[in-house]
Amino acid sequence: MMKAEDIMTKDVVTIRGSATVAEAVGLMKEKRLRALVVDRRYDDDAYGIVTETDIVYKVIAYGKDPKQIRVYEIMSKPCIVVNPELGVEYVARLFAKLGIHRAPVIQGKLLGIISITDILTKSNFVETPKALFLEARIQKAIEEARAICTEHGAYSKACATAWDEVEELQAEAAHQKAESMVSAKISFEEYCKDNPDAPECRNYHP
Repeated sequence: MMKAEDIMTKDVVTIRGSATVAEAVGLMKEKRLRALVVDRRYDDDAYGIVTETDIVYKVIAYGKDPKQIRVYEIMSKPCIVVNPELGVEYVARLFAKLGIHRAPVIQGKLLGIISITDILTKSNFVETPKALFLEARIQKAIEEARAICTEHGAYSKACATAWDEVEELQAEAAHQKAESMVSAKISFEEYCKDNPDAPECRNYHP
């Protein structure tokens, strides 16, 4: 599975919290960015993030002067951060749950930034969806378990451990399938609430 570090943007543009919003806008235009990571003031301080949405919703929408408003007044801090080892699927799930579009990738220090654009354009979700990836891992784990049991004996600790791994992978695959079915059911229920006279919904009773 691809990880956050595999698709993140490493060239991160940062800005000071004391900078004006006008300076942030200028930097965004110059670098063609939709967000800037806000620098820490000291080593143990948290990183922040300021996005185009923050500027539009919190400054422009209220007619405030961007030259008088400071970044720290509208930024999100501490912001949601991503571990570089986190799988891309879980990054996507985190973004969906929290309704965010990007997050700094941090492990002790700032390593990069990952966005929904990175997930869409750089990951291999089209070529290798997780369901197929899991199935391949399960088959490989089964083959390895059989080989280990043949070598060490069916009642050996190594054999039991190998089959435990197979069971864990199978449980993960079953969980993913169950989540997908629940999501589809909820989507269909919402569709029928909005379209109760649709032919496919007439015999549906939630």
